[in-house]
Amino acid sequence: QVQLVESGGGLVLAGGSLRLSCAASGSIFSINVMGWYRQAPGKQRELVARIGSGGGTVYADSAKGRFTISRDNVKNTVYLQMNSLKPEDTAVYYCNFFQRSYDYWGQGTQVTVSS
Repeated sequence: QVQLVESGGGLVLAGGSLRLSCAASGSIFSINVMGWYRQAPGKQRELVARIGSGGGTVYADSAKGRFTISRDNVKNTVYLQMNSLKPEDTAVYYCNFFQRSYDYWGQGTQVTVSS
């Protein structure tokens, strides 16, 4: 089992920045993928960005150039630096941890961008 604890959401004005963090604990193996997904009201959950244990990254088109995902493999923590935030970035952001064919999810953290 893997437990995920997220932090860093909140309310910000358009154009502002937020940094999300997610710490994983439990039965963690060296090969895994950590990422962030988001779900806005009335919409499906969608990938924002993910990063493998080797450092390879994938970004949604909406995140490219504005968001940066990074990780600390010693702390088993993934970060999402979000800059130039837009009202359409408003959503619940979920941390995801994938290893050995299992998906684990955090409880979600609300990000609200006000215009």
